[in-house]
Amino acid sequence: MAPNALPTNAPSSLETLPMANTASSVNGVEASKVDDQKSEWHPNRTNFGFLPIPKRLRYDPKHPAVFGTLMNAAFGFGCTFIVANLYYCQPLLIQLSKSFNVTYDEVSNIPTLIQGGYAAGLLLISPMGDLVPRRPLILLLTVISASLTIGLAVTRSLAVFEALSFLVGTFSVSPQILIPLAADLAPPERRATAISIVLSGLLLGVLIARVFSGIIAQFVTWRIVYYMAIGVQYFVMLLFWAILPDYPAKNTGLTYLDILWTMAKLAVTEPELIQACLITIASSACFTNFWVTLTFLLGGPLYNYSTLAIGLFGLIGMGGVLMAPLVGKIVDRLIPWYATLFSTAVLVCVQAIYVGAAGVNIAAVVIVCVGLDIFRQMQQTSLTTAVFAINESARSRLNAVVILSFFLGTVMGTPVGSRVFVEHGWRASAWLSFAWTGWQLAILLIRGPHVRRYTWFGWEGGAEWRKDVVRERQRREKEELEAAAQAEKAEVGEAGEDEKREEDKKDVIAEVKENVDEKNDPDQ
Repeated sequence: MAPNALPTNAPSSLETLPMANTASSVNGVEASKVDDQKSEWHPNRTNFGFLPIPKRLRYDPKHPAVFGTLMNAAFGFGCTFIVANLYYCQPLLIQLSKSFNVTYDEVSNIPTLIQGGYAAGLLLISPMGDLVPRRPLILLLTVISASLTIGLAVTRSLAVFEALSFLVGTFSVSPQILIPLAADLAPPERRATAISIVLSGLLLGVLIARVFSGIIAQFVTWRIVYYMAIGVQYFVMLLFWAILPDYPAKNTGLTYLDILWTMAKLAVTEPELIQACLITIASSACFTNFWVTLTFLLGGPLYNYSTLAIGLFGLIGMGGVLMAPLVGKIVDRLIPWYATLFSTAVLVCVQAIYVGAAGVNIAAVVIVCVGLDIFRQMQQTSLTTAVFAINESARSRLNAVVILSFFLGTVMGTPVGSRVFVEHGWRASAWLSFAWTGWQLAILLIRGPHVRRYTWFGWEGGAEWRKDVVRERQRREKEELEAAAQAEKAEVGEAGEDEKREEDKKDVIAEVKENVDEKNDPDQ
């Protein structure tokens, strides 16, 4: 799939359209050569030299793989049970402390180690999706994470468990390679829907890991949770083997260090990426603050709910998963900036409800749970769609930067929100989330929907919100440019022919004159 380049004067808030020319380099460092690969490429028959690739999945530029509903659902399913690796341990900490015969404080480092490993994988592994073929990379990561989980299930040493937890987190980053791959494979008119479904798989993975690991550990040993995780991950690997199309590397002539360096450049030179990251940090902090302090609110004197009842509130997040296709379709019809504006404005209203009524009526809490899940997913889908349009050949790096900002927001929201709640109560914590959401809206509004790629502040290019209208306008502009170029070429050609005829005429006159001179020469 040859990436197209986005000219620096194109509206970067609009996802890349088929006729657009997108930048094939990042600040002049990289040049995509996928077009050359298409003419010279001979499809691989195996991965790793021994694992056969099904014939229908081998790369064929004349008959590319079709990214349909089944493949999209498989991407989401795989993401669900790979990202679950990061959260299995959270309900199991008490059982782990008893099993390893250590204090609760000693096992409390395990979630931090897993998240730290995940951050390392985001930074060091997920950008490789722009460097190497993604099918073998995803298969390899899935096998490694599943194999490392075997160690978690059988070890009797806390130190080994902690070390393996870090490594499992590091190699559980294949979802962050699948998201850019889904964006590459999906047709432009379905790109946001594809991204939304894969992102919903991530959300579902968090819910499944926390709910089912807690339930299973109530009746059997915690090791069964990890044995089940092993089986599910190997099944996901087989699913990926059967459904992932084999595409060549997106970029040639780049090294691993080039990939990391260009990712760092993108993080500080792309206004739209920086805008998305600032919004994502605050959005993630709000989301984490809500779900962490919700336990304090519901279990406190205002409601006195049991642990089981509090845990069931997590299932409300299923609403966001079920709404994923609808959310994606809405974003597909809008300029991503407007989808972000709509979702952020609704989130401001949701936070206002939380500030006013969370401690008064449980219905307000339910409304906030549903609103946060649905509209935060819309916000994340629209931001990701816009960011991926910056440079098609750098989508894995762009995604890594956005997810790292999400991780940073999580790290910020948990301690800050908890401290504010403990010291000042639920309303102060709600005001904090309201302020963070207002910050998101302010950051979005300082840069309009149709500004040029490297414009940091301001509005230009009108206020059209329908993607199909903008696509039609771009099509007409392209046709006009092509017509003007052809007319100029024809004019230059005619001028060249006139000049050639004039030169030929001069040559003929000179030759005739020379012949006349020869005839008049008395010595001849």
